[in-house]
Amino acid sequence: MLPAGPRRTALAVLALCFVLGALARGLPDSFSVFVVPLSRDFGWPRAEVVSIYSLYALASGLVGPFVGRVFDRSGPRVVYALGLGLLGLSLSLAAFAHSLWQLQLAAGLGVGVAATCLGNVPNIALLSRWYGKGLVTAASIVFSAYGFGIFVLVPLAQLLVERFGWRGAYRGIGAALLLLLLPLLLLPWRAYRAGNPALERPAARGAGVDLAAGFTLLQAMRHAGFWGLFCTFFFTSLGMFDIAVEVVAYLRDAGFAPMEAATAWGFSGALLPIGMIAVSWLDGVIGRRPSVLLSYVVTIAGVVMLWLIRLHPSFWLLGGFVLCFGSTLGSRGPLISTTAMRLFRGRASATIFGAITIGAGVGQALGSWAGGLLHDWSGGYDLVIGFAVASLLVGMTPFLTLSALRDEPRPA
Repeated sequence: MLPAGPRRTALAVLALCFVLGALARGLPDSFSVFVVPLSRDFGWPRAEVVSIYSLYALASGLVGPFVGRVFDRSGPRVVYALGLGLLGLSLSLAAFAHSLWQLQLAAGLGVGVAATCLGNVPNIALLSRWYGKGLVTAASIVFSAYGFGIFVLVPLAQLLVERFGWRGAYRGIGAALLLLLLPLLLLPWRAYRAGNPALERPAARGAGVDLAAGFTLLQAMRHAGFWGLFCTFFFTSLGMFDIAVEVVAYLRDAGFAPMEAATAWGFSGALLPIGMIAVSWLDGVIGRRPSVLLSYVVTIAGVVMLWLIRLHPSFWLLGGFVLCFGSTLGSRGPLISTTAMRLFRGRASATIFGAITIGAGVGQALGSWAGGLLHDWSGGYDLVIGFAVASLLVGMTPFLTLSALRDEPRPA
């Protein structure tokens, strides 16, 4: 057990990552509140408005290795301050937008880069300096902040839009974030960056790897585990967001009232932390690979229930879908992230993890686009459902086929 001082610091780091993670996911996903006001005020088609969110998702994935590089070289203080400042500035500028490209730049690209600076890449890298065997549990708590952020910040954004309009909401949120910069900068970053003094830091093993520095990005990219985790992130995001963007419309077409459909999907945000913690608990009981594979089985079962709802509309099937799909929506994130940190320890660990997360961002952007394209092309949802199941099956394959995702790395 940690001494009292380091234990308090570890808990402070955990709390900080939780709050920043909630901002990183809750504020971008609050964009759903702005879709109708923007479409109404500017007369834009819905697809053009949603392109702002697609650019956010794409940017948040592509900048991952660059954010990781800044973290490895300059530490968490610089990365988090950059993220919070850019998020506040981007939302503030969005309030003055008068054309689509301005919103795409501010609320899309700017928010995407900022969210990555406050999200998984620096959070997991910082937590790995403080938590050894408890890293999976700590990561699960931080990942659950995403559900908390959506649960709190989306209704708050709706309230602000109703009271002050979308421009006033953006101005208020942006100003509040910029005000938070000062207390963020005054935190004891030297202690946070130092890490747990009692934590064992095993060096990477194998020919071609500097035992003191660990893996470089190029060395990691020659490791099967790197591409296995990349593909898992990509195809899982592809399948999940192919479904997620279409859920409310799908349920409405199946005969559910708009409020019933929206409430059912919103409830999945409350289940997200439960699913993450449950899968992480299973990781300690039955092991990494069985836990990950079981989570995929539960997700696919939820997708099948969603498909059956159109044939036999039922609140039982709806509840089963929400329970299975919602509880596993992000449940694999902590396990995949901690697997990456275990495989690629060293000075460039955040850079490497950032490169792996490109798969998640690109998969999220392409999945949301593919779902709409398949629906428009086929006039229904069967292809959307089939594409989701196929993507999820491919996403789980690396954990079935690669021993590197279970064993310690042996790079070439």
